[in-house]
Amino acid sequence: MGGLLLVLAPLGAVNHHVLRVARGVGALAVGLMVVAILIQVFYRYILNNALPWPDEAARFCMLWMAGLMAPTAFRQGGFVAIDMLVVMLPRVVGGVLNLLLLLLSLLVLVVAVKIGWGEVTGFGGRFATAALYVPTSFDFSEVLRVPRSWMMSSLFVGVILLTSVNIELILRTLVSILGGEDRLTPIVVADAGGAE
Repeated sequence: MGGLLLVLAPLGAVNHHVLRVARGVGALAVGLMVVAILIQVFYRYILNNALPWPDEAARFCMLWMAGLMAPTAFRQGGFVAIDMLVVMLPRVVGGVLNLLLLLLSLLVLVVAVKIGWGEVTGFGGRFATAALYVPTSFDFSEVLRVPRSWMMSSLFVGVILLTSVNIELILRTLVSILGGEDRLTPIVVADAGGAE
């Protein structure tokens, strides 16, 4: 069990700090998404002249928010789950069942990493968005159409973070099954804005 704790401590620390930054960027993405939607509502319903870019900008922010916030929810047990069976079983049997489910999740996440990388580097990632532009000069005279690979990178980054959290949860479950639950440091629950 000492070896598991030796691996778990740095992985937990890395996940803690990386996910704190991810929550901050995810909260910023939510704020930008709200601003883009409000701009679109104003232009569409008040000025009767819909803009082409706010919908894509909101979608871009929503994808990055989901990719960056989901690992925190997974780590803190915030996903919807039916844990009635695990709670009713004896501690060790419930732990083994939880471990099997985490291993199955890891298998799905490994496949998802390959899919995410394929979305970034594949055929769809070679195109650019229809209405999102990023200035490439200080005087805004030159712009770059945002590549779709930037948008699809949210899937790849999110799944990588979920995989790291899943491995941490597998190690924590193994330590608990072996009777070392009292030696685990608790996972700090953070709010949506990134504060703890």
